[in-house]
Amino acid sequence: MKTLVWVEHDNTSVKDATLAVVTAASQLGEVHLVVAGSGCAAVADEAAKIAGVGKVHLADSPAYENALAENVAPLIVELMGHHDAFVAPATSNGKNIAPRVAALLDVVQVSEILSVESANTFTRPIYAGNAIATVQAPAGKLVLTVRGTAFVKAERTGGNGTVEAVGGAGDAGLSSFVGAEISKSERPELTSAKIIVSGGRALQNSENFHTLIEPLADKLGAGVGASRAAVDAGYVPNDYQVGQTGKIVAPEIYIAVGISGAIQHLAGMKDSKVIIAINKDEDAPIFQVADVGLVGDLFKIVPELTGKL
Repeated sequence: MKTLVWVEHDNTSVKDATLAVVTAASQLGEVHLVVAGSGCAAVADEAAKIAGVGKVHLADSPAYENALAENVAPLIVELMGHHDAFVAPATSNGKNIAPRVAALLDVVQVSEILSVESANTFTRPIYAGNAIATVQAPAGKLVLTVRGTAFVKAERTGGNGTVEAVGGAGDAGLSSFVGAEISKSERPELTSAKIIVSGGRALQNSENFHTLIEPLADKLGAGVGASRAAVDAGYVPNDYQVGQTGKIVAPEIYIAVGISGAIQHLAGMKDSKVIIAINKDEDAPIFQVADVGLVGDLFKIVPELTGKL
């Protein structure tokens, strides 16, 4: 079986989300990658070095610069003539592209797989991760998205794949890129951070979030996350959100500050190795999954903790 993996990148380098997908795809068969972007030859060269990769298909065109799914999906479908499965990370781009590919191929998509049981059988979370379903895809081509926290990341070096330039239909004329407001930070990106400090609605406002959460994160060299309630309240941008409708993370240490532990938030972080919760409500659901729980006023505990580091 030949698998085609969507490479998540920023036209400069390969993102970590791709590495777990390569591991998942390698359990199905021969791994080929597709790098679609603009001025992204360096990304293809980097991708070819990933352990286990046999070939990299490079589609370099302005039409693919911003990974618009309406442009990328037809390219993937063309390449699927020589592949048995398309596998993408369960990122915003992956979740946008994969359903369109499945629709064009007229096949069923299996979303956010956690394991590969056989060539067409997989496990995936349901009920916000509270149950795991085993699903079997119908015969034919496969379209999958992969939950990155469930698979070990492939090594960035050790591979000797070849790069092959491919063409595509280009701009489908169905959508256009207007702009993006992306927050920039020196801190680790959430999906690759080994330590994450997240804040919730109990922080009360944006100023408290920044003055309490960020110093603690800086002391720990951690990424900064937030609950959906904190994001909806405008404390921080959307890309900070951890949860079922945000980013799925599994760091070595996850510190939840003022987060009650709603089901949708737990679905995004409960695979963390060690969970530390700080909340004044001793009955908060977060304490049911926490390895370490501190019951008390976060406005006193967090500055004291930061000061002792």
